[in-house]
Amino acid sequence: MTAPLLSIRALEAGYGGAPVLFGVDLDVPAGGALALMGRNGMGKTTTVRAIMGLLPASGGRIVFDGEELTGLPPHRIARRGIGLVPEGRLIFPTLTVEENLVATSAPPRAGRPAWTLERVYGLFPRLAERRGHYGNRISGGEQQMLAIGRALMTNPRLLILDEATEGLAPLIRAEIWSVISALKGEGLSLIVIDKHVSALAGVCEAVAVMEKGRVVHAGPAADFAADKEMAARYLGV
Repeated sequence: MTAPLLSIRALEAGYGGAPVLFGVDLDVPAGGALALMGRNGMGKTTTVRAIMGLLPASGGRIVFDGEELTGLPPHRIARRGIGLVPEGRLIFPTLTVEENLVATSAPPRAGRPAWTLERVYGLFPRLAERRGHYGNRISGGEQQMLAIGRALMTNPRLLILDEATEGLAPLIRAEIWSVISALKGEGLSLIVIDKHVSALAGVCEAVAVMEKGRVVHAGPAADFAADKEMAARYLGV
């Protein structure tokens, strides 16, 4: 069996001595897509922060393409090939759209087409139209496009999208899902956090559901989406 691109085993992490994650196990195969789901406050973003080195792991291992990431600083993890579209977008408000994109650009990776300004603008024509606008002068949907484009400019092998379409208008949400699907079709590995079960099942092969810092369900995304009772049990408010 081929080793997963990202393998997380028995991951533990928390804030100020208070544990949040309790033995999280996750796998993402090369070219695969994992939907990470759960109610608010169940540990999804904490897991992402631990993967990216933004929060130190207190236990367990994070291995990416056979290399240990546990304990590495965020910039070294990003250089390994993991790109993050963070919750809340966190674009640079006083830089232009183009400056936001250029600020994170990294050399291309062997065997993969390079992400350039032209390629990002081809993916998001709206950004090309607003390339000279400051980050705080574009719409929320455009900011999400910019956050995705900025992450792609790091030329990642794995892209993590935390709350991929939160707060977006339906038309913009549909555009974002179309882009995510296209990226998956190009062979980019993905972890996608979102609340829209059917949309996630259309992109992701697998789902992992978190509850109180643990993975309480893992399996095919299509099966999870089809089981309305299960989805309501784990995701209902």
